[in-house]
Amino acid sequence: MLSTDQGVPVWVDQPHALVRRGMIGTFRAGGFRVVGESAGLSPVPDLAVARVLVFEADGAATAAALRHAASGRGTRLVATVRDPGAPLLHTLAAGGVSAILLHDELTPDLLLDTVRSAVRRRATLPADLLPRLLQRSAALAASAPGTLTDRERDVLRLLAEGHDTRGIATDLSYSERTVKNVVHDVLTKLNCRTRAQAVGLATRAGVI
Repeated sequence: MLSTDQGVPVWVDQPHALVRRGMIGTFRAGGFRVVGESAGLSPVPDLAVARVLVFEADGAATAAALRHAASGRGTRLVATVRDPGAPLLHTLAAGGVSAILLHDELTPDLLLDTVRSAVRRRATLPADLLPRLLQRSAALAASAPGTLTDRERDVLRLLAEGHDTRGIATDLSYSERTVKNVVHDVLTKLNCRTRAQAVGLATRAGVI
């Protein structure tokens, strides 16, 4: 163990009591100082004293952990994951998580090595998760509002103003079939199910 790890304050958030106890024991044996524990972020981790927050990434707890860390003082985040789906991985990466650990592969040595890397501001990710994260990022980039054509933006802008298909066709001198095709393309590009959802997404992105 490197001396720089001695006494680093860690907070462990884990809903399963036995797993949490095991993690705490591992950290203490590895020279870390466990300053708190919680289950599902209850009680709320004190990030004013914890240099590292180890938490289980699952549902609402994930968003809450990222919010807490964003308002903290440089606390490093280490997420443990049971179901590594691409959307969750992207959320964690975008939220500034330093490391992701798979529960099925978790060992005491791996836990300690990963947290030590996080303390040194080195990001770590299981190799088999990287392709999923890259695929998700590519899909999101391809469906970003910025990829819309001028014609698609014109149609979206009129939709935002409350025009229906016939009104848009008249205003832009298109056939109604063309307008419907454009709307279909927009919904597909933005991965939206309704016109209102597409308008909202494009408005928030500032493209209309």
